[in-house]
Amino acid sequence: MMSDEYLVECKIDDDDDDDSDEEVKKIQPSLAPPPQFSSSSQASLTHIETRDPYGVNNHLKVEFSDVLAEPPSTRSYDRVWVYSGIGFESARLWSYRCLTAVCAVPVSCLSGCLFALLACFHIWCVMPCIQVCHTCLPCVRSLWMSVVNIFIAPLCTSAARCCGGVYVLVSKE
Repeated sequence: MMSDEYLVECKIDDDDDDDSDEEVKKIQPSLAPPPQFSSSSQASLTHIETRDPYGVNNHLKVEFSDVLAEPPSTRSYDRVWVYSGIGFESARLWSYRCLTAVCAVPVSCLSGCLFALLACFHIWCVMPCIQVCHTCLPCVRSLWMSVVNIFIAPLCTSAARCCGGVYVLVSKE
């Protein structure tokens, strides 16, 4: 299914003007094409800057004030607080950069292989099995209904009739 970001809306006026410039202006898309289909470098730079367009990792937007905070009653020196904030942000940024430099390519390759394996398994194993079940399901359903009507329904009916005559009185002594 295609997402809405790939759809292009065209505004068309039905005026009967003979001017050729008006014809060009009538069919102008209101949105730019997606970055992967655009040939300009500006669109690809914009696409690179938006690395989490769907907000998958919004929970990872952590700032110094989200982790460390001092109440008004107990306060450290202002310089200590400022340097702690600088140290926190620098350590977070550079640790992330170093870890991604070492781990990003191998983890992305492993993730790609994992998703390819899952897609292959789903396409070639799971979906054919589901289709076979859907094809055979009417036969199995009629067989199961016969088993239920012959064995299980009379058993449950007789058990209900046996237990239907039992009355339990609860009294407080």
